[in-house]
Amino acid sequence: MNPIPEIREGQSVELLKALHILTRDGKLNQDSRRKLKQVYHLFNFIEPLLNDVLTQHEHVTLVDHGAGKSYLGFIIYDLFFKSKPVGHIYGTEFRAELVQKSRELAKQCGFERMTFLDMLVEDAAAAKEMPAEIDIVTALHACDTATDDAIRFGLEKNAKHMVLVPCCQAEVASVLRKHKSQSLAKTPLAELWRHPIHTREFGSQITNVLRCLLLQSKGYQVTVTELVGWEHSMKNELIIASLSPNAPRKQAKERMEQILAELNLAEMGSRFMY
Repeated sequence: MNPIPEIREGQSVELLKALHILTRDGKLNQDSRRKLKQVYHLFNFIEPLLNDVLTQHEHVTLVDHGAGKSYLGFIIYDLFFKSKPVGHIYGTEFRAELVQKSRELAKQCGFERMTFLDMLVEDAAAAKEMPAEIDIVTALHACDTATDDAIRFGLEKNAKHMVLVPCCQAEVASVLRKHKSQSLAKTPLAELWRHPIHTREFGSQITNVLRCLLLQSKGYQVTVTELVGWEHSMKNELIIASLSPNAPRKQAKERMEQILAELNLAEMGSRFMY
């Protein structure tokens, strides 16, 4: 039995201390409890996908984009990869000091099949350290366009599954704002984003809708749900996409074209249609 009921069976307490999720004396504060709950809940979605890949071939690769301090990568490795002889996790993060700390912790823990790369998400697909294909792509709270870059990476690497929790979408909102007068003259739907707070929220919402349509247009089955309760995080939308030969593609692309035209977002076509 774990002394702290929130900690999963088999989870290394020393790892959680090293990640500063647990205090030195093994306690959880409120912020750490919330963070751990999010990561565990996300792992509940990712674990079946890892097992699905292993039913298809004997190796599994996972890339965690915008990894930050790599809470997610380390916990996935500890709970899943550590007990298996195969599998590799790659983490990308543009802050070099966090990458170096993750490398040191992986060495300290003996997690030999973890690689951390100091780079932007948009540069990761071309990195020589990356395999030609990746099985699973994750991005937990990758800010603004980094989520789009993670999707593009997954498409280029023929990912079987993508698990995304978007954050801080501002780009679409800025385009809505720029063309607001034109939109108000064109359609009553523009009332949905007349006011600044609505522009921000509607921009965030439509960004994720367009991301889902992009994934569907590329042959993915998409599920959208909550990550955890809203009391834990306002950035709470979880997008899970799984490559499927039977997924309809043409209708998704047509819907995306119509939405971009109707909302005066045609200049965003290169981000969502390729």
